[in-house]
Amino acid sequence: SPKFNGHFIQPKPSDVRKLAKADLYVNGGMDLEAWSDPLAEAAGKPEFFRGGERSVDLSNGIRLLGIPQGALSRSGGDMHLFGNPHYVMGPENALVMAATLAQKLKELDGAHATFYDANLSQFQSEMKKKIGEWKALCSHCAGKEVYSYHEDIEYLAEFLGLKATQFIETKPGIPPSPRHLQELEDYARANHVQLILQPTYFDKSASDALAEKIAGKVILIAQNVGEIPGAEDIFSFYDYNVKQIAEALK
Repeated sequence: SPKFNGHFIQPKPSDVRKLAKADLYVNGGMDLEAWSDPLAEAAGKPEFFRGGERSVDLSNGIRLLGIPQGALSRSGGDMHLFGNPHYVMGPENALVMAATLAQKLKELDGAHATFYDANLSQFQSEMKKKIGEWKALCSHCAGKEVYSYHEDIEYLAEFLGLKATQFIETKPGIPPSPRHLQELEDYARANHVQLILQPTYFDKSASDALAEKIAGKVILIAQNVGEIPGAEDIFSFYDYNVKQIAEALK
């Protein structure tokens, strides 16, 4: 279900059965879906393993942000070896993901290559048009600083020109401590930060409490298509997020 955090999905026996019957496995790649490889193994489908003939890694071709520098340690929280895996949040990345998927479909079903190319062209044309509209809608957002609960906003923040380097979590995956929240409150007062971006599947209480202290507001941001009403397809998914931020920063 899109209403759950993709990091922590627990595949069910029914998921194994579904994958065993599938012709193609489209996955996020990187290390967000840590359960993905074990699921493919349980389904007995080596062609679905990373790099397999019938596996599509949607991170291929994406310009990845947040690639860690230096030695990694669990003391840093929920660290991602390959970079920030929440690239789906960036609208321009949808152009790359669509091309990656179309290429794999053509490899496996060459008889319908023209069909896939036509659909890709139509999708990318519509997406490029919407990208221009979203940038215009949030043109006043550029340069403004916001807080985010989790480090999942990096690609969308870059797209909109937002500054988003402070997070409610003490470290990725680690709930905020009272000391950290006090530091965020002090920083917000000094730097006029008044907006907090909150995923739907994390506890909202810390964000709400901080927002009250800094006279700010909290808005919910979708991470997945279908996660909340008004984000039922990929276009309305981006549309919802951009409109929420644009309205809050007026």
